[in-house]
Amino acid sequence: MTALVFAALLFVGMPIGLILCWAALTFIVSSGNTILLESFALQMFNALNNFGLLAIPLFVLIGELMNGSGITQRLIRLAAVFIGNIRGGLAYVNLLANMMVASILGSATAQIAMMTQVMVPEMEREGYRRDFSTAVTAFGGLLGPIIPPSIVFVVYAVLAQLAVRDMLVAGIVPGLILTSLFLCTIALLGRRHAYPPSKSPGWAERGRALRGALPMLTIPAVIIGTIVGGFGSPTEAAALGAFCAGLLGLFVTKTLKLSDMGPILLRTGINSALVLFLVAAAGVFSWVLVFGQVPQTVAAWIQSVATSPVSFMLLVMLVLLLVGTIIDGIPALIMVVPILLPIATDVYGIDPVHFGVVVSINLILGLLSPPVGIGLYVAANAADISPISVIRVSLPFFFVTGLALLLLAIFPQLSLALL
Repeated sequence: MTALVFAALLFVGMPIGLILCWAALTFIVSSGNTILLESFALQMFNALNNFGLLAIPLFVLIGELMNGSGITQRLIRLAAVFIGNIRGGLAYVNLLANMMVASILGSATAQIAMMTQVMVPEMEREGYRRDFSTAVTAFGGLLGPIIPPSIVFVVYAVLAQLAVRDMLVAGIVPGLILTSLFLCTIALLGRRHAYPPSKSPGWAERGRALRGALPMLTIPAVIIGTIVGGFGSPTEAAALGAFCAGLLGLFVTKTLKLSDMGPILLRTGINSALVLFLVAAAGVFSWVLVFGQVPQTVAAWIQSVATSPVSFMLLVMLVLLLVGTIIDGIPALIMVVPILLPIATDVYGIDPVHFGVVVSINLILGLLSPPVGIGLYVAANAADISPISVIRVSLPFFFVTGLALLLLAIFPQLSLALL
């Protein structure tokens, strides 16, 4: 009955947070354990009673301040002037700019929408096809929830009761691996399709771009340096990053005004509330799943199919790829972690941080997986192009990301190297 209600509400398009609450209520009523209703609100509150979750609105605030401060444009210019005169240079710029923005923004869909509007018209003016430009930008946005800060990793750390710092640090090497593989893919495609070379700027222009962007690099330096160096928690690092972004917008780029702060804080509050309500709904849904012994049932079935940690990871990757094409990253994470994490750690002895990196990237890849991936449609809509053409051109990047996931699943050292 619970699964039927869940599927029906998902089909009619109800927000996933409300679906989780209704599914939990359905289970409680259908099982006859109505006494659980007395603890329903308390379980939702307990899910939010975690200091680490405070990092989410602060990371969202950094993104809003960055958008209003012209920081993105300066980072793109910095990447452009140092690429030099190489074939497909602007595609490299796109990815490198995405990597730098990812170290500030932390959200895939927001990054895809923002960078598509900035980079696709610029690449098209230089002679690139619009579908290719959109595909590169979309998969560049995949780096947003991987390279710290990452809202997805924060949510996973809270769900798994891990140190948020460990999860954020674990995303650095996988993010660099993905960026390197994307750059190699562009190099191979550039040989085949003869992409236009970028202009080679002089050293004077490079110096101006570096001076203009150098203050902007303090934001990722402060965030990552505070976390990796152990000088503060991810929440404190996010607060420092937001403070730096505000100062840069007000006094360096001077495109941010005090009158803009009201709308910025309002958008931050709304977007943060959406994520945090999902976490609260997931708390009560997970509580109901444990009460109904769903994880134990799923564990018994998986053990009959997967005989080793590697086969378990491959099975999970296949299932999560399908889940990620239908449901956004954070809601999907909230749904699957309470079921799969105990199986991974208790039955197969998989490190929870390593498991979190693979699961998170897997679900984020679902955003860009044909034929349903939400991220592809966000990029196509922002670029005003057919999603089908974007899907076709993006296949090489999809397969490369799948290769990276296989490497991360088989070699946990890649995720745990910096811990």
